[in-house]
Amino acid sequence: MYNFKNSTFVFLFTLTLSFFSAEVAADTIEEILVTGNWREKPAQQEDSSLVLLNAENIKSQSLKHFEQISFLVPNLHFAASDSRARYFQIRGIGERSGYQGTPNSSVGFLIDDIDYSGQGGIATTFDVDQIEVYRGPQGSRIGANALAGLIYIKTKDPTETFEGTSELTQGSYGTTSAGVAFGGPLKNNQDITYRLALRQDKADGFRKNLYLNRSDTSRKDESTSRFKVNWQLSNQTKIKFLVSQVDLDDPADIWTIDGSLNTLSDRPGMDSQKTNAYGIKIFHAFDGFELQSFTSATETDVTFSYDADWGNTNSHAPYTYDYFSETLRGRKSFNQEFRAVSSTADFLQNNFMEWVIGANYLELKENNLKKDDGLYGDPSDPYGPYASTSSSSSRYKSSNISIFGNLDYLLSTSLKLSLGLRWEDWEADYSDSLQESFNPSDQMTGGKISLIKDILNSTNIYASLAKGYKQGGFNLGVGLAANSINTNLSYDPEFLTNYEIGIKTKLLESKINLNGVVFYSDREDQQVLISTQTDPSDPNTFSFLTQNAAEGVNFGLELNMDMAINESLDAFLNLGILKTEIKNWQSRKDLEG
Repeated sequence: MYNFKNSTFVFLFTLTLSFFSAEVAADTIEEILVTGNWREKPAQQEDSSLVLLNAENIKSQSLKHFEQISFLVPNLHFAASDSRARYFQIRGIGERSGYQGTPNSSVGFLIDDIDYSGQGGIATTFDVDQIEVYRGPQGSRIGANALAGLIYIKTKDPTETFEGTSELTQGSYGTTSAGVAFGGPLKNNQDITYRLALRQDKADGFRKNLYLNRSDTSRKDESTSRFKVNWQLSNQTKIKFLVSQVDLDDPADIWTIDGSLNTLSDRPGMDSQKTNAYGIKIFHAFDGFELQSFTSATETDVTFSYDADWGNTNSHAPYTYDYFSETLRGRKSFNQEFRAVSSTADFLQNNFMEWVIGANYLELKENNLKKDDGLYGDPSDPYGPYASTSSSSSRYKSSNISIFGNLDYLLSTSLKLSLGLRWEDWEADYSDSLQESFNPSDQMTGGKISLIKDILNSTNIYASLAKGYKQGGFNLGVGLAANSINTNLSYDPEFLTNYEIGIKTKLLESKINLNGVVFYSDREDQQVLISTQTDPSDPNTFSFLTQNAAEGVNFGLELNMDMAINESLDAFLNLGILKTEIKNWQSRKDLEG
């Protein structure tokens, strides 16, 4: 039995140094506005650890997917199976897979204010305007809750004048990419603007399947389509429509027996995802505040299959060892959020407060169908080989209702106090073909308090205390020892209290932007996931168990520096140091493996 007491793990030391070409560089660093929060404002005024990447940053790095950008953000990591990353971790907190149990996410993931948490595979970067990564608990200013942090991607909006862009790339290993985006106002109605973006990416991959004599079993075939319409209905009312589809038709064949780049599988799988999304945003200005409505729906189909034995009939001779696994997943979500956002505070005009209050409803439905088959034979066994097949289905539905609010109070022209609160009610219903069913529910609260000091309009120093949470859930008893199935079937919510001190400053007449953060996080009832293979002869018999550790600690620092060296060269430096501890956690003996 594993027993962790004051056990320490050094998780990461990250250092990145990059250079941009003359297309990006300038005499000074351009001021970037934050768009993923409740109000657009300069990043310099944010009271949280934040990394911003604009369109020029993304284009200069020739990156096609958000997972390729993660190395630019200290203390951000991802987990991928064979294709694109779906799961992200911030400061060592986040999911690494989604095989069993409750599909709750520690890291929020929004694209154009649509919640794709746990579905990060769709995050292609063509025609993206800005990416924002918030580290630390979020939720008192927007509807999406995030224990570890929030990733917000904003694609380009329709423009008031017609414009367009195109891109064509060809490379080795069958790499071909083509994209076009254009839009502007309608000729007969200048109050209606649109933008259409289309992108196709294909590549054979750099691995070869020696058994099948194929070099495309890890290929990429990905397309992105997005159509946006903005309608300025009146001076007070604006409506924004969005329809998008991302189709990742990617095979899965990267696991090898000998650790080389050449695979030996006889039944390569798939790791594909197709997501349709629909959104409408309505903004109406009143005297002193604006009412905002965000309505969205998503539909996602995922196929995840793989050759579970990683080989072929020759790989394990004289034994017969042939296994395959496939999971078909369908997910639908509906999200409705209302916000009331006040006008901007102005100390000189005796307007000392600005605020936001909102309510959010999120409904999630997920169906899973898992099919496994296998054949095992020992040449010394006269009765073999033995065939095994299994099929199971599950249904999951959850609803989240949350109320959130934030108040910023100007104590002086250079000092601001910020207070935020969040309350959430979560209910879920699960059932499957193996006669397991759960109806967990939780009510949770979080919040944030911060003090922000502005010095000479070039330096911002802040200190914050934030509390975040993640819903509890359940474990599936399949594969556990008979006397343990009814033990620890459910686990409690996790709470995180984050202490943070940061500085944002501009140096050398705005030629250098420097952001530094020191953080310390206490984790209460930390959710810990372990897994084991219950049948050594069958690689499809994995069981997963999530438990609550008594407590955990995460602490470290993050540093971002952006520097305009001259008119032709811009450089930035990123540094992340993270250390984690899990305290007083005892694993399950029947899951040791």
